[in-house]
Amino acid sequence: MEPELPLIINRLLLALLAGGIIGIERAIHGREAGFRTHALVCVSSSLLMLLMAYQWHLIPQEFIDTVRTDPTRMAQGIMTGIGFLGAGVIIKEGLTVRGLTTAASIWMTAAIGIVIGLGFYEPAMIATLVTVMTLSMFRWIESMIPSMKYAQLSVRFMRSHQYTDEDALRALISAHKIKSFEAGYQLYDQGSHFQYQMTLRTTDTKNFRSLAQSLMDREDVHEFKITPFS
Repeated sequence: MEPELPLIINRLLLALLAGGIIGIERAIHGREAGFRTHALVCVSSSLLMLLMAYQWHLIPQEFIDTVRTDPTRMAQGIMTGIGFLGAGVIIKEGLTVRGLTTAASIWMTAAIGIVIGLGFYEPAMIATLVTVMTLSMFRWIESMIPSMKYAQLSVRFMRSHQYTDEDALRALISAHKIKSFEAGYQLYDQGSHFQYQMTLRTTDTKNFRSLAQSLMDREDVHEFKITPFS
């Protein structure tokens, strides 16, 4: 065991480095799981795979021929456990879900730790580089790709006045290059207020701001709320 101790230490330190590099990127962007979390995930995964690789030193010689091992079973157990940790960083805030990318990075970090624990250094380093590039450079690429923006609209009118009907409201929304669908209707304050609820979709969030300005300028609008979500 002694001659292999430097190799074990090198693998654990390499796992610490790989997990730390990924964790730094997450910490820079203020994510829930940052430097320490990713470093520990990678080292722990590597440590468990080292236990599998060197378990022969823990088994008495008289039983060594009866033991059968499968590295993939240990890897499956690690990835299953990491799934619970990844689920913990996924947060639902209103209509928005955050943390999916961080959960994926934790899962990837665990996989890198497994590979390092088995001694496949080149694939591990390539995977670390690819992960960091995906988290950092792809953020810019993703921002350049046209995508639909969604929001939830609630508009409330006083029933005692002549308020805008649904067709007129949809026409107003459409004038701002926004599509509306999934309408809902509700009465408030013992029937004194009538409210429309709609899901909005557009290609530019600036259109939501222009719609908000138009609604503020209308005297028949008692109150409204536009809540973007992803």
